[in-house]
Amino acid sequence: RPTLAERSRMLAAARLASGRSFLASATRRQLSSAPIRIDFEKELLTYECDGPPEKFVETTKEELVDIWKLMYKMRRMELTADQLYKNKQIRGFCHLYDGQEAVCAGMEAAITRKDSVITSYRDHCQQIARGDEVQSVFAELMGKETGCAKGKGGSMHMYFAEGNFFGGNGIVGAQAPLGAGLAFAHKYKGDGSVAFTLYGDGAANQGQLFEAMNMAALWKLPVIFVCENNQYGMGTSTKRGAAKQEFYKRGQYIPGMAVDGMHVLHVRQAVQYAAQHCRDGKGPFVLECDTYRYHGHSMSDPGITYRDRTEVSGIREKRDPVNKARGWLIEKAGMEEAEIKAMESAIRKEVEAALSKAKEAKVPDDSALWTDMYRDQNPKLFIRGCDATQSVGVYTETVA
Repeated sequence: RPTLAERSRMLAAARLASGRSFLASATRRQLSSAPIRIDFEKELLTYECDGPPEKFVETTKEELVDIWKLMYKMRRMELTADQLYKNKQIRGFCHLYDGQEAVCAGMEAAITRKDSVITSYRDHCQQIARGDEVQSVFAELMGKETGCAKGKGGSMHMYFAEGNFFGGNGIVGAQAPLGAGLAFAHKYKGDGSVAFTLYGDGAANQGQLFEAMNMAALWKLPVIFVCENNQYGMGTSTKRGAAKQEFYKRGQYIPGMAVDGMHVLHVRQAVQYAAQHCRDGKGPFVLECDTYRYHGHSMSDPGITYRDRTEVSGIREKRDPVNKARGWLIEKAGMEEAEIKAMESAIRKEVEAALSKAKEAKVPDDSALWTDMYRDQNPKLFIRGCDATQSVGVYTETVA
């Protein structure tokens, strides 16, 4: 049975061979496949399991570049969304992910697109990690018809079926039972895939989460409950809102681990271990990622009334996941500053081009209000409007 390090190298090679890499095939750099050792900065905590024994992880230059580019793209996208919201080009709710990129990117580095992912309303980065385009995210945020949900979902309801991403969910904790359902489907079909159910520390106190965990344990469903502990449930710190802050132990009868959610390769290693547990038919797993969000809970929250600026700046300086990975490229992979700046410039241009394309897109026609209520919807389906005189369809027509 291969070690975690060996599985990491094999997975990286498989991604490159299948065309999933973000790297250009023709490049001036000669990327070495020699293993690079990255030590962990925090101890991996375990509950009812041994966990991976290594205190370090091995990766390659190719994989580091892949992972860093994805995280940097996430960061640029979210910072752009911040400006769009402030310019009133995005309306309604908007929850940004900057600071938490290592959780999403580390998870993706350890799994395949055949695995399922479902999350909360902080879902923009999962959308592109699962294979969608930045333009699709921007268009959805601005309510354009080229958005991933045709402009009807907005920030909280991204969706990408092609990548087995079952979207953001606006109700706190609502994704937990749905994630268990996705795992049930994987087990029923026997396809060997795993469902990842992401939720925050605030949702960790939701009753439906424990109902889903109980059912998953009874049926040994291949589901990983991933708690993205960003330290605050809206404006309430975990110390004030949770009687027990060890969220990885919340499964009680389910094994769990707590990992450094600001260290993308620590996340990758933990996800590999947890996913193998599920694929071996041992049932669910709980994974807590210690992370941090730089913005407030949503764009309507300045984020500094319940924490001070020095706390946020301190995390940025010492634990920022994007800068951490950037440092590895220089210190461990031997890349030059100029090479990295060139990649940063290319990604910024990519994000700017995606934004321009999204801005040019049209908003949905008013008639779109009556569509997509059902799959393969009967065009004559009767749908009552707020005023009966504004109803559409034929009164006697049903869904079928």
